[in-house]
Amino acid sequence: MTAQEQASELVDAYIGLGSNLGDRLGAIDRAFDAIAALPSTTLVARSSYYESAPLDAPGSDYLNAVARVRTALAPLALLHALQAIEARHGRARPFANAPRTLDLDLLLHGDATVQTSELALPHPRLHERAFVLVPLAEIAPTLALPSYGTVRDLAGRVASQRIAKLKR
Repeated sequence: MTAQEQASELVDAYIGLGSNLGDRLGAIDRAFDAIAALPSTTLVARSSYYESAPLDAPGSDYLNAVARVRTALAPLALLHALQAIEARHGRARPFANAPRTLDLDLLLHGDATVQTSELALPHPRLHERAFVLVPLAEIAPTLALPSYGTVRDLAGRVASQRIAKLKR
């Protein structure tokens, strides 16, 4: 692992998981396993599963969840590892916001702020989306998002977006 791939210390990172094609539940279950198997990374917490309507996108309802990991991977290295997991699950990108077999979004990586063509941290729409905030509030309700407030408070502000906890 190169210095660019390795963070200088372990940090908490949060990953949004989603699927609206094929075996949604199986895809997210397998993605949690793949995330847990990443090098220099430990899966610390995983939310329940939630079903939500697509936002700004066509297709059927999504199944969503959020993972918290402790990782020594640098932000870009973690992003590339997540994209490799998506590819192994048949993720295609025919157009922006296309339906997908698996979508893994790096939401936060410690207190890193990144703005490049490849990666934006914190995720730029994190504070607006119930399908991320509600599962994130389940595992990290007091987590503060820079300039926005706590996850719990933000989740309350998107209550009009349809989201339902999956009963398993």
